[in-house]
Amino acid sequence: MGRQVERGLWPVDWLLLAYLLADALLIAVFQRRIESAALLLLAHAAAIALILAYAWWKLPGAIYFRNLYPLPYVYACYRVMKILIESLRQTRCDALLTMWDYALWRVHPTVWLERLQTPLAVELLQIVYALFVPAVLVVALLLWLRRRDEYPRYVFLLTLGFLASYALYFVVPARGPRIFLDGLQTRPLAGLWLFGPLRTGLDVLESPHYDCFPSGHVEMTILAWWTARRLSPRLGGIYGVYAVLIALATVYLRYHYTVDLLAGAVVAVLVLAAAPHLLREPRRRERRLSDEQAPDFVRSE
Repeated sequence: MGRQVERGLWPVDWLLLAYLLADALLIAVFQRRIESAALLLLAHAAAIALILAYAWWKLPGAIYFRNLYPLPYVYACYRVMKILIESLRQTRCDALLTMWDYALWRVHPTVWLERLQTPLAVELLQIVYALFVPAVLVVALLLWLRRRDEYPRYVFLLTLGFLASYALYFVVPARGPRIFLDGLQTRPLAGLWLFGPLRTGLDVLESPHYDCFPSGHVEMTILAWWTARRLSPRLGGIYGVYAVLIALATVYLRYHYTVDLLAGAVVAVLVLAAAPHLLREPRRRERRLSDEQAPDFVRSE
């Protein structure tokens, strides 16, 4: 990508437009049950209009908007999903996930791990957990600096991964063992210096949300690891270790059930399998439209 930004809808645009339209349709159908439904619909319309405007018109800052906007958009979608779950989903799935975990291990993993709890381990794993977003974005930055032609693919991969996890939050809403199994824990988590501020900061950013199943931390870290391998074997190795540590942190710090980790890994594999096909399809559609508009003697074979 140079200074000139290719106009037209990019694959990530198609993806976000489809998600926003589905979101808006859901809000419109159930608007009587959703507080501030009109405001949410207006926000969705504005978000869609902004994507289309930058796709087709030469607007200031296009290169920055088109390459960076998916991140704030997916975070906004995360916040909206919280509202939709609280308004439309009466079922809570923590009991089911707890039952699956217990059937798998014959213990509650977060409770059992108390025997291995130390302030140093809590501190270090909380730092690992808190570095999730920076770790994912570092890969994007390195691609932008070293392999810019692969940057859009990674952004598409992240966007697809986040949106897939949000859809599953709606299907399987759960708060996680930190809330549901708190009565079974005999020791509170205690770190050293950064544990408290980091956990409080994450709680503010994420707010109380039914975002347990699947584990987005595991899913997105796998996507980052898979892509980091293309940059260098050493970086791939570092991200491989980080993926293992963050999987451990999600359970050790009581954020997730172990079945959430498995679901996150499965979703990551499905995203990696689906992405190449989804990335090609919009391009094929655009090529067909161009061919249909061209004279016979210049159409593609």
